[in-house]
Amino acid sequence: MTTAPTGLRERKKAKTRAALREHAMRLIEEQGFAATTVEQIAEAAEVSPSTFFRYFPTKEDAVLVDDVDAVLVEAIRAQPAGMAPIEAILRSIREVFGNLSPREWEFERRRQVLILGVPELRMRMMHQMTDAIDLMAGVIAERAGLPADDFSARVTAGAAVGAMLAVLPAGGAPAEGVTPDDYRRLEQALTLLQQGLPLG
Repeated sequence: MTTAPTGLRERKKAKTRAALREHAMRLIEEQGFAATTVEQIAEAAEVSPSTFFRYFPTKEDAVLVDDVDAVLVEAIRAQPAGMAPIEAILRSIREVFGNLSPREWEFERRRQVLILGVPELRMRMMHQMTDAIDLMAGVIAERAGLPADDFSARVTAGAAVGAMLAVLPAGGAPAEGVTPDDYRRLEQALTLLQQGLPLG
């Protein structure tokens, strides 16, 4: 879910970016990750390989980039002042994912099937979790009026991201991909975290 660009140039760039992502995912679904090249993706989107690299540093990034992250951070930032960090994250997840259109859910489902099912993508995704912690820690610290590198904000962000990792399907992607039920499980995980992680 992204904010719609307003200017003609921005709309054209957004259209090209979306086309590159769609063709990258389609080609990887059809012929596998290793067999899909940047040149094939660019050709399918009717642009040059150099244009591809202006949008994405690598082939993996065309799938891995998560457009929801920035929206989620803004939703956390917009929660009422004084709200506990985990509650702010929980409410923001409900708002953001509750407003995804069926088309956006389908795109996310396909994306997660690829990420969890392709070892190269899954490994890169795991490495990117430190970036997710940095992003979330920054907004948690900002809301509390703390320095961006505050230790308590980073630990809180790490616990929240850990809860997100815990609900990922084990052993690869399920056939149906990620569904709204998986995000409900994420809500449950964050609620457990909020309650001090009671067992049972």
